[in-house]
Amino acid sequence: MKVRFSERVMKKDYQGECVKMMLHAADSPDVISFAGGLPNPISFPIREMKEAAEKVLSHAGVTALQYSNSIGFLPLRKFIAKRYAEKGVMVSEDDILITNGSQQALDILASVFLNEGDSIIVENPTYLAALQTFHLYSPVIHSVDLREDGVDAKQLETIINKENA
Repeated sequence: MKVRFSERVMKKDYQGECVKMMLHAADSPDVISFAGGLPNPISFPIREMKEAAEKVLSHAGVTALQYSNSIGFLPLRKFIAKRYAEKGVMVSEDDILITNGSQQALDILASVFLNEGDSIIVENPTYLAALQTFHLYSPVIHSVDLREDGVDAKQLETIINKENA
């Protein structure tokens, strides 16, 4: 049986191996990784996550674990919309999409907004896995240097003016 891959994967330098190798190296207990968007495990809210999981599973376990609407568990979307409202941002639960992390969110955004050859601007340095995702959609990627107080505004202006010329 012959395996056939999409043209998108075959025509590009598929970067999945690079991320895989980086994450494998970061798994070592004696490594503190500053790469790949890996948060410091000391910042993981283990107790809070355990309490939240226990609360959800006790009150709505069957519903929470069952396949449902692809935009996410409704009580969680309502909770998030309420938190936004408390901060003055008015959204409804229908405006909330639960993703399985930033990588999935970036892929959804790229698939919805990017056509081959479109220009996008990222910070330099940027998240390696974001570049991996964007490359699948064949945009022209421009990077703007990141300074202590934010992006280099002159460099950003130059890129935008060049693209709009």
